[in-house]
Amino acid sequence: MTGTRSRLLLMAMAGLFSGAGAAQAGASFMHTGGRTTQPVGHYEFCQRLPQECRQMTPSDTPVELTRKLWATIVSVNNAVNTRVQPRTDMEMWGKEEVWSYPDNGFGDCEDYALEKRRELMQAGIPAGDLLMTVARQPNGDGHAVLTVRTSMGEFILDNLEPKVLAWTDTDYTYLKRQSTENSGVWVSINNGRADAVASVR
Repeated sequence: MTGTRSRLLLMAMAGLFSGAGAAQAGASFMHTGGRTTQPVGHYEFCQRLPQECRQMTPSDTPVELTRKLWATIVSVNNAVNTRVQPRTDMEMWGKEEVWSYPDNGFGDCEDYALEKRRELMQAGIPAGDLLMTVARQPNGDGHAVLTVRTSMGEFILDNLEPKVLAWTDTDYTYLKRQSTENSGVWVSINNGRADAVASVR
């Protein structure tokens, strides 16, 4: 029974991995622009934990997406989505826009993304390939996700979606994200889904 489960899991991972490659045949990477405003919650997060928001040595190429790495990305996404229970900043802190690690088991969208970023960095993915990203949902609400840059394109880790998707397969309008060269700097995103979008907090 255990052997059968293992084989099924490996087959599922292989299917996910090959599907991810196929999804990247088109626009693999987001088009980023110049420096833009840092979300206030992330700014305050950096003030509390300055080591999390530092200048990095830029990499010429994104991390290579191997089958092993894909399995790690999927595993971390599933584990954090399962382990952390949703709770708003107002419920937890009595105010809006508090970015923090969900060490108490609760968090909102940016807390999920921060934890996934931390765990994937521990797994060896460079910080410059793990980018906190702000988007707008189809209903107009703001949202935060984690973008993972790889040799096969960019993927979104999202607490509202169980699957790891290519960014082009999501319904979000992407607004801005961390710079690949400095975790404390944010750059604008133009993905063609809106002519102009005002910056959000």
